[in-house]
Parts: sequence; structure tokens; C-alpha cells
Amino acid sequence: MENKKVTHSARLVLRLWNVGLFALVWAFFYNDYAFDTYKIPGLIASIVIFYIIYNLLCSVYKAFRIASTNMGEIVFSQFISFAITDFILYVECCLIYNQVVNILPGAFIVLLQLVGTINIVVFTKRYFMKHVAPQKTLVLYGRKISPEDVLAFEQRLLKKYKHLFSIIYTDREEIGEEVLLQHMQGCCTVIMYGVTFETRAAVSELCIEHKKNFYYTPELLDIFGLGCEPKHLLDTPLMKYEYNYNNRKYQGIKRALDIIFSLFLILITSPIMLVVAICIKAEDHGPVFFRQKRYTKDAKVFEILKFRSMVVDADKYGVLPTTDKDPRITKTGRVIRKFRLDEFPQFFNILKGDMSFVGPRPERVEHVDEYVKEIPEFRYRLSVKGGLTGYAQVFGKYNTSAHDKLLLDLMYIENQSILMDIKMVLLTARTVFQPESTEGFDQEAQQKMNEKTRQNEKQSEGSGK
Repeated sequence: MENKKVTHSARLVLRLWNVGLFALVWAFFYNDYAFDTYKIPGLIASIVIFYIIYNLLCSVYKAFRIASTNMGEIVFSQFISFAITDFILYVECCLIYNQVVNILPGAFIVLLQLVGTINIVVFTKRYFMKHVAPQKTLVLYGRKISPEDVLAFEQRLLKKYKHLFSIIYTDREEIGEEVLLQHMQGCCTVIMYGVTFETRAAVSELCIEHKKNFYYTPELLDIFGLGCEPKHLLDTPLMKYEYNYNNRKYQGIKRALDIIFSLFLILITSPIMLVVAICIKAEDHGPVFFRQKRYTKDAKVFEILKFRSMVVDADKYGVLPTTDKDPRITKTGRVIRKFRLDEFPQFFNILKGDMSFVGPRPERVEHVDEYVKEIPEFRYRLSVKGGLTGYAQVFGKYNTSAHDKLLLDLMYIENQSILMDIKMVLLTARTVFQPESTEGFDQEAQQKMNEKTRQNEKQSEGSGK
């Protein structure tokens, strides 16, 4: 309860600070430009609009999750939320006044909002970590999980959330019920990592009975369950899988939005693309674009388009995974990769219909063929068009396993909607400024795929001789 009191108090203070500062600058400066008459109702309406938009954006960016998120991410999420809202209300004022209004008072308030937010978040986080004890935790792992894998999982968990969890016991799922109950009594939280469905069901019942918090890693069937709806055909409950991703109305609206926004973005980014193209050509006189065969919906093969960021003969020794200091990356390529400018030509892929703005990131044909052999469920990613950004790019990290990224993409497929797509686009704006990679799978897995691809190529050449 103590942790909830701390975080709830911090949320209240953040709202009061950011909304209060907006109300101050609007009341003493912008309100006079926006409303000649009905100034008080106009002021109240503007504050209410700010409050609603600010809270909606905070909800999208998880900007109030102070306990479970690092300070830098919270501050950045808060900054995006109140800065975007401030700008929206500023544009509203200019449109009503029919002239450009001085932006400096608003910019000064944004600075004060940022300074205050930093101080509130830092104080709250430090207080939380000093006065709120982490929950004693039992990790129960499956029989197919190796000790090394569960240790790596615990290290990743504690690296980011050691202030929330204190792992007391680490047990295999074969542990006897008596010992399990004994260990559960000494813990507040149970985390089930890769356990069988039967074990998960039994342990979940015990956790509910003894009022313990519990988490579990989902399986494919759990994800499919997200696309089901209850049907009351009989007095026996039934669940029906709805194939939501085939909804024609949604697909029609999504395609229309893809066309409109791809045209708009091609128009406004064309000067940037022209400069990038000139820089690439001037550096080594090679081709401007890089094309590669990828899979999209229904296993259709298309050529993804990017600005070339590596030397012309980058693949002469085979297809190798790219590293941060890869010598094959050109000087121009290093810059455009940093700011994701190499992805801009994919607006043409979206306009053409090969891709969408949001969807599972399209992978190389060779890699997909190999992944399907190891993870048959991988083919379900091809139920929808590949995307410029996606669920796995937003919520995954550079070292997220292929299986986990697959589950993330399937979670999007089963939950997709226009609102979900808007949310993914907004979250991508934050992801661009994070250091983690936002494309493809982890390097170790990709290296394995490359090795298998080369082996298959050699076998094909051998059989052809």
C-alpha cells in the first residue's frame, strides 16, 4: 500500500504542476488573444482541454508509471505529453486570433514544466527506493528452461526492477506442493517463467487462494485468446475466435490512412531525402537506394526500399549482422542510421501497398524461412502487412529473443485497431530517441540465421553440381 500512496501522490503533484503552469500562462497572456468575449468560460474550457489531452498522452506514454520505469524515461514521457499539449493549445490560440502569437511565454512555461517534472520525479524515485521495500519474490521456471536461461531472466528483471522485486527463491516447476506452499508463504509475488499450462493453472489457483501477486509468461494459445469473444449460444460458456485482423472496414480505413499520410510525409520530407541522396552519391558514387526482398502479408515477397548506409560491396563475404561500429557503414550511413533517416524511402513502400505504417517488421525472406522451421508459429506474423513500426519495435529491446518478439507481434495482430495504430505511432516517436535498436531480432539469433542461410546456399550449390 505504501508504494501506491507514494506514486499516487507524485501523480497528483505532477498534474497540479504541469496543468497549473499552463493555466497561469494562458490566463495572463494567451487567453486575451484567444477570447475577446467570454474570457472566463474560454479560460476554463482551455484548461479542461489541456487536462484531457495531457492525461491521454500520459496514458499512452505510461508517463505516470513512476515505480516501474526509470527516471529518464518518465521525464521524457512527461515532456512529450505536456509539450505536445502546450503546442496544440498554442496553435489553437493562433488559429482563433488569426495571427501568429508570441511563442516565448509558452516556451518559458514548457521549460518550467520540465524543470519541475525532473525534480518531482527524482525526489519521488529516491523516496520510493529508500522507504518502500521490494516485494519478496518466488521465480518458478519450467522443465524446458535451463538454469542459465532462468538466471539470465532474473538478471534482466533485477537490472531494471530491483527496487520492486527481491528474488528469495528460484524453483523448478517439479518442486513438491508442500515445499512450494512453504516458499510461497514467505513471498508476496510469484513469477512463472516458461512453466507448463497445468503447472500455471495449479499455481495460479494457489496464488489467488493465498492473495499473492503473480505473473506468467504467455504461450501462443494465450495470445490467440485475445482475439476471442464470448458467445452465449448455450448455458455452457463458449469462446469464438473472430479473426479480427481480417475486418474489412478496419483494413479499408487503415489503407486510406496509409495512402494519405505516406503522400503527406513524402511531400514534407522530400527536401531531406534529396539532401541524403546527394550525400550518399557524393561520398562513394554508389547507388542511393538499398533494396532487399522481404515477406509481407500472406508470404508475399516485395523489395523493401532504404537509403544505402553501407559500402556497395557490404555483402561480399556473406550477409552479416550489423554492429554499432561496423566498418562497412559509411560516414553518411552513420548519420542517417542514428536519426532513422534511412527508413524514409519506405513511405513509397507504404504508398504502393507493400507495407503499412504499423505492423510486424518485415524480415528477410531467408531468415523467415529458417525461423518457420524452428518456430512454426512464426508464419502467423504474415497474417497482416509488414509495418514501418510495430509492437515488437516499441516494446522490445535489442536483445529480446526471437520467440518473445514473435509473441509481441502476435499481441498486436490480435488487438489491432485504429486506436492501437495511433498509439503505436505515438510511442514510436519516443522509441526513436532511445538507444536500443528498433529493428529485427537480436544479433545472436540473426547470426545463427545468417550461418544457416549460408549453409543452405552451399548445399544448394553442391546439389546443383
